[in-house]
Amino acid sequence: MEDAGAHPFVARVARALTARPGVRASRDGTFREAAVALVLRPLAIDDAELLLIRRAERADDPWSGQIALPGGGFDPDDATLDVTAVRETREEVGLDLVAQGQVLGALDDLRPRSPHLPSIIVRPFVTIYHGDPTITASEEVAEARWIPLSALWHPEARARTTVRARGFAFEVEAVRHGDFTIWGMTERILAGFEALVR
Repeated sequence: MEDAGAHPFVARVARALTARPGVRASRDGTFREAAVALVLRPLAIDDAELLLIRRAERADDPWSGQIALPGGGFDPDDATLDVTAVRETREEVGLDLVAQGQVLGALDDLRPRSPHLPSIIVRPFVTIYHGDPTITASEEVAEARWIPLSALWHPEARARTTVRARGFAFEVEAVRHGDFTIWGMTERILAGFEALVR
């Protein structure tokens, strides 16, 4: 496995995560815990690709069809939430972050803003992947795509738009890249990551 410090952008991300560890949400009331992975592949000196997925259309998934990061719920067999992020990434897209990557650190915990969503606390982990980028998508993933952070962070990619989900229409802040409209918790995670490292 490559040393994270070998790539200038990765080294900058690692320093930022060390300087400002993620803020943990309070554990009051009933909640479930989950973790997602921002899987990065270094590109140019100051850029990397991020893996985004389109979730499969499923009646039992509150985030059905949305653009998301690989991840899912904490399992009692998972020692920690970073283990959850690594396991879910392997299960959903076939990338092994233990053998061919590393976890650099965590961003702030998030809760959904909508009362129509489950009571959940999500911890995003920033990871680096050094291996073959071939994706093996599970039945939970309709599509997976590597997108340069520079494209997602370009000012013209940001938009305020109306989206429909779970029978409701929402006016939301979003990031657009081709036919991917990134909104909700994923947009909030990307905005927090951008604020940390730019």
